[in-house]
Amino acid sequence: MIKKIEHSLEKTIFNSRWILAPFYLGLVLSIFLLLIKFAQEFWHMATHVLVASEADVIVGILALVDMSLVGSLLLMIIFSGYEIFISKIDVGDHKDRPDWMGKVDFSGLKLKVIGAIVAISAIDLLKSFMDIPAEMSDADANSLKWKVIIHMAFVVSGVLFAIMDKVAGDTKKH
Repeated sequence: MIKKIEHSLEKTIFNSRWILAPFYLGLVLSIFLLLIKFAQEFWHMATHVLVASEADVIVGILALVDMSLVGSLLLMIIFSGYEIFISKIDVGDHKDRPDWMGKVDFSGLKLKVIGAIVAISAIDLLKSFMDIPAEMSDADANSLKWKVIIHMAFVVSGVLFAIMDKVAGDTKKH
């Protein structure tokens, strides 16, 4: 009797992983929302490129790169998270299956996410540097200072995550 209850409980807990599936579906849909903003930004750039300054074009391109990185990050989280926590994605031997699919564990996913966040933060910081006004106010300088501090926090966090994963990996080997 107890064994049957235990088995039923374990089966329920195991099947509860499917509760996460709508989260990943929501992330898939959010890529479409990002695509709309990407198209909007691209259209704005394309229609104003002849009258825009070089700095404005560079900042616009950086915004597109930023959105592309966010989209790639979302896709990586969707694929890896689904495979880690819910179920393997069975696409057979599809020729377009990314090499990393099925090989990224939770530790690797964390490092890829923090790496993407650092890259996104760096692009945002570069956009801020490109938009520095000739006469910088104290508020502008303070805002820029905080962006640098936040970016460095991301960088330090990324390095610490990598060190912790290396130490954990070395510990497992011994």
